[in-house]
Amino acid sequence: MSTGTSSRIAVEALCKTYRGAPRAALDSVDLVIAEGDFFALLGPNGAGKTTLISILCGLLAPSSGRIRLRAPDGVWLAPRAARSFFGLVPQELAFYPTLSVMENLRYFGAMQGLAGAALSRGVDAALAVGRLQSLQDRRAETLSGGLKRRLSLAIGVVHSPSVLVLDEPTAGVDAQSRRFLGDELKRLNAAGMTIIYTSHYLDEVQQLCNTVAVIDDGRVIAHGDLRELLRQDVVTLGWEVYPPAALIAALGGIPFVTDVRHDGCRAALVTVNPEATLSAALALGRRHGLIATEATMGHRDLEALFFQLTGKALRDGGANRDAA
Repeated sequence: MSTGTSSRIAVEALCKTYRGAPRAALDSVDLVIAEGDFFALLGPNGAGKTTLISILCGLLAPSSGRIRLRAPDGVWLAPRAARSFFGLVPQELAFYPTLSVMENLRYFGAMQGLAGAALSRGVDAALAVGRLQSLQDRRAETLSGGLKRRLSLAIGVVHSPSVLVLDEPTAGVDAQSRRFLGDELKRLNAAGMTIIYTSHYLDEVQQLCNTVAVIDDGRVIAHGDLRELLRQDVVTLGWEVYPPAALIAALGGIPFVTDVRHDGCRAALVTVNPEATLSAALALGRRHGLIATEATMGHRDLEALFFQLTGKALRDGGANRDAA
């Protein structure tokens, strides 16, 4: 499937406040998404991700600030004018259950302005993306959960968008379907498609994405190359019970520790000397009457980074529910 030329996206001082809301859903968000990037947008539930995605795709107007997309011909466009360059795969399944796979693809292709031979080509290519050729006459409601996600992806790319936005595309599907979707997204990205991706599966994000932005309380708190952001060392500890506040404070006083974040029965310590930090942390735990049931040391993974930045667990199962 040919995706054409990728498109650069610039988010500039973007704000969104919903009527009656106690705080802004987005507060002066600045981002640049490079052409052909595989970009992860992460954050706890309610952080502002869905609001940002909705504005990106031209479905919602910002309160202030702007988003611009550089189209393949080099012209900068606002989201509403750039809708045809975007494909959206929402978290909730968005197709007609009583229509067949083919009927859904033809309908959504037509909604994107395709007709005649162009529509036929787009549908054929989308069927190939989802590996749905043998199921094209099946009613959508009869498909398994994994096949429904594949149909959602096919609908999102039926018009060969320059930018594909995916909001929790693998939520609730089996490991085999997750792998299939990930492999297909990597292929689309390698062909030049810019991908913007949100997921609660941080291991999945770490495998797929090149760049990450973490958003919390409507603000971007980290943005950059994923490998660079993961470069620091981290010690992770876990106990069977909640650690007392005195232990958490003592962990922060270890000379090599630069940051401590804890959530429930776990704590992550960012450190310049992981060996000495682990030894000191275990000793402090014993001094407070706690024996660690988990103790790991090494370069931080994306979960540790997220934990450090937000102090919150990124829990699966709860949909990303902004006011949008």
